[in-house]
Amino acid sequence: MNSVESIRKLCLSFPGASEQLQWGDDLVFKIGGKMFAITPLEPAHVFLTFKATDESFAELTERPNIVPAPYLARAKWVALEKAAAVSPQELASLLRTSYDLVLAKLPKKKVAYIVNQKPKRKSSRCKQKSRRK
Repeated sequence: MNSVESIRKLCLSFPGASEQLQWGDDLVFKIGGKMFAITPLEPAHVFLTFKATDESFAELTERPNIVPAPYLARAKWVALEKAAAVSPQELASLLRTSYDLVLAKLPKKKVAYIVNQKPKRKSSRCKQKSRRK
């Protein structure tokens, strides 16, 4: 079953993804400072909003409980009115596509940084300082 927690876990598993509370009670998932998914934390008319390809936007909005996203439809965003509008497997694929679409629009330097981002270790910083001496 799709839930806010399962969406959060999935979105944050993408490289460089972050979350932010925005517009009151909306949990916004971002990559490089740009949104790729939004889910309200309080009951609302939509369960989840995300970016879609041109083709999937047309296909998805013909299905029950999936509508063009308010304020974002011109940029090909869709909104799920119910958690069960798509299966968890399909939702995982749709969210990854949304992430990839937004990532592809970022500047190349930012993409390279995100893709090559590694956890910082204190030992590597110490080694760098000792090499400079």
